[in-house]
Amino acid sequence: MKSYFYYESPIETLTLTSEGENLIGLDFGKVQKEGKEEKTKVIQDAIDQLEEYFQGKRKHFDLPLKFYGTEFQKKCWNALITIPYGETRSYKDMSEIVNCPKGYRAVGLANNKNPIAIIAPCHRVIGSDGKLVGFGGGLDKKEFLLNLEKKNK
Repeated sequence: MKSYFYYESPIETLTLTSEGENLIGLDFGKVQKEGKEEKTKVIQDAIDQLEEYFQGKRKHFDLPLKFYGTEFQKKCWNALITIPYGETRSYKDMSEIVNCPKGYRAVGLANNKNPIAIIAPCHRVIGSDGKLVGFGGGLDKKEFLLNLEKKNK
């Protein structure tokens, strides 16, 4: 069964979604989800770890995640988790990591569909020229998250 809960983060309300023991979603804003509004154990664990992250104390999330998407999307989303805290990678870098060297646009499209923002840190992917591009939560939030990590690295 799916459950969801709204978490008031320092950047805005986040919607956390779980299914069984897995976290399956982290969306920006109050997003209406199917299921029951309740704070499951994995949602509470995610909130606790997000609190530590926003305080600059957590550099890596340790949560059971389950991604729903195509095999390529799941490969891209799992690759996001390998980007170290406080570092960035270009879409081109990410396309090479997922063994699709000319597929940086496909990687960008997969990142755009990332269902577990922040925890699968798509905010750490930037343009090859170093510019901040594309982020579902908005570029202001991407900049906030990158600055938070830079400050606490």
